[in-house]
Formats: sequence, C-alpha cells, structure tokens
Amino acid sequence: MSNQSSNASDVEIILTTITGHDRPGVTSALTSILAEYKADILDIGQADIHHYMTIGILFKTSTGISGEIMKQLLFKSTELGVQIRFSPVSVEAYEEWVGRQGKDRWMITMLGRKLTANDIALVSNEIADQGLNIDAIMRLTGRPPLVEEEGGASKMCVEFSVRGNPDDYSRFQRHLMKISSTEGFDVSLQKDDIYRRSRRLVCFDMDSTLIETEVIDELADRAGVGDKVRAITESAMRGEIDFRESFTRRCELLKGLDVSVMKEIAENLPITEGMERMMGVLRRAGFKTAILSGGFTYFGNYLKDKYGFDYVYANELEVEDGKLTGRYVGEIVDGKRKAELLRLIAQFEHINIAQTIAVGDGANDLPMLGAAGLGIAFHAKPKVKKTAEQSISTIGLDGVLYFIGFKDSYIE
Repeated sequence: MSNQSSNASDVEIILTTITGHDRPGVTSALTSILAEYKADILDIGQADIHHYMTIGILFKTSTGISGEIMKQLLFKSTELGVQIRFSPVSVEAYEEWVGRQGKDRWMITMLGRKLTANDIALVSNEIADQGLNIDAIMRLTGRPPLVEEEGGASKMCVEFSVRGNPDDYSRFQRHLMKISSTEGFDVSLQKDDIYRRSRRLVCFDMDSTLIETEVIDELADRAGVGDKVRAITESAMRGEIDFRESFTRRCELLKGLDVSVMKEIAENLPITEGMERMMGVLRRAGFKTAILSGGFTYFGNYLKDKYGFDYVYANELEVEDGKLTGRYVGEIVDGKRKAELLRLIAQFEHINIAQTIAVGDGANDLPMLGAAGLGIAFHAKPKVKKTAEQSISTIGLDGVLYFIGFKDSYIE
C-alpha cells in the first residue's frame, strides 16, 4: 500500500484545454512537446464548430517536470494563436474516472427537420435525471442553411454518447418517446455495443413504408371497390381485425380485375422520400436488404429490380385467363410470417439477430420490429408507434441511416 502511495506521489496528471480558430498543425505541435518530455497521453479529444476548435489532452508526467512542459506548451500556443489552460487532476479523481469505464454506453439520436434548443434541453434533462453522463455530442447531418430553399427538405441529426446505467430504462425510453412525439422530432435510444456497430441486415415493409400507398388500394380503385377495400385496410393497420381475415376479404373484392393494370400501377408507385438515397448507401456499405410485405410479389419484385433489394417475400395473387381470381397462392405473409422470415434470412446469411434492423408502419409489422435487433416504426399508426422503442415520423427513409450511425460527410 505504501509502495502505491509512493508511486502516486511521483506522478502529476494535467488536463490541458486548447481553444481557438482551427488550423493545420496545432495538434502536431503540442503533442510533439509532450513527446519530447516523454509524457504519457491518457486521453485526447477534439471538436470543431464553425472553424473554432477545442482540444482536450489529459497527460501524465513525473513530478518536477510538469512546470517545464506547461511553459513550453504555453509558448507554443501563443505562437500558434490559440488559448491554453491547465488543470491538475488528482490520482484519486483519475482512478474514479477510469472506474466508470465498466459502465454501459448508450447512443441517443435526435432527428428532425430541425432541432431547437428546447428539444436538446429536454433530452439533456432526461439524461441527467437518469444519472447518465454525456461523453460526446456529434452532429451527423450537414450544416443547415439559414434560409430554407423553397421545396427544400432539410434535416438535422444530433447524436449523444452517454455513459452509465439508467436508473429506470423503461421510464427513460418512455419519456424520450413522449417528448419527441410532443415536440415534433424523432429519437432513438440504443445500447452502444458490438451489435449496434455491426448491423448487417435491414428488412422493410413495403406498403406505406417503401412506397407512399397501399398497393391493394390502388388495385381496388381500378376494380371499382376502392372504398370497401380501404375501410378493411385501415381497420387491419389499426389492429382492429386479424390480418389474414382482412387480406382474404380484400383479395375477394379484386376478382375479375385485368392483370395488365399491375404494370401501370408499378411504374407509377409513389416512392417514399429518402428511399433511393438510403438504398444506395446500404448497398455500398455491404448491407443485405429484404422486402417482407403483406402486399404483393409483383410490386416487391419491381422495387427489387429497380433499387437493388436482395430478397422479396410477399403474397402471390392467383391469375386465370389474364384476370385476378380473387384468391391468393401459397402462405399469407402476415405479421408472424414476417418475423419468421427475418430470422430465416439472418440465419441463411450467418447474421446474428441482434445485427438486424426492421422497418415498418402497421400493426402486422410489430412482430418483425420486436424480433429485430433494432425495430423502427416508420410514419407509423398510433398503436405501432406507442409499442415500438424507436420511431421515425419527421423525415424520410434515409433517417434509418442516422439511427445506424452514418454521418452525412461519410455518406456523400
């Protein structure tokens, strides 16, 4: 014990903070001085906002030479035109800080067309109330314009890295979702573990997720039964009636429709904002992607060919003499089947289920969202949004990229 105290008394720990206009060579010049005196760097970090930088360096040196090191650092910072401050750190305080490394790390992602100071303050207050400490804050989106261009679709995303164990995880999650819903932004709370950093499979619902319509409604309009089918569709999406029952009833109403209308509908599908950008990035990053839909294979395959999805599982309409019979072929892809397919694809691709993401909007997507490592309710019905732990309601599908942790500067 006395030996440890003796060693500790021979050590000085100094926190050095450098601020000023960013310019090349600042970090190099200052760390070269530390290297000259054989100081050990215990921690280092840098942040830049509008060409103004802040660098933090925590270093350890032997008692007796810290004064000379600080003098040389002060001379160099004056020469570089930056400000420098020194704060001594006790060995006890350092060891307490090191001890916090065993605690969990969480990533909290805020996303919206814009984020206000009030939005960030509310989330920060929740973080503090849970006894968590913010280690870092990073902006994932590009810098927003001062004046939004007409027809523009700006977005802003800020990511908090926090450390600690929440006092009450369920309450924390619930409060974040309530704040985001009330204030009009999206939020994601994820444990920052190896799985979050290595997502590999993303499975999507199709209707009202990848496309801004329900294809069965489009078919029904051509068949002259649009109002009847829409009423059944809405009831199913709200979870009021069983999906299998609703699907069978809607298919029956399409009896006699000429199959030629499917090509015309497919070529005019309203694609959801951000889908093309999202798919381009996911393909480049090596993700596997799948469409798991309660809709129809014809339209899923159209999107697969156009945007490069790897898998499509949906429902097959029966056709006789060029017309729909009002029946379907094979097993219905309902909520339970979607979850099964997600697991099967992950197994086939040798992907841990924790590395999967599911995105959907309806009640029949809930089993899939619950099975995935990250389940995202996208512009979802109230029941779905209330149940899901993550949701995107303010921007397009490329919001999924930010929940994964992609930064605009990487994407572009």
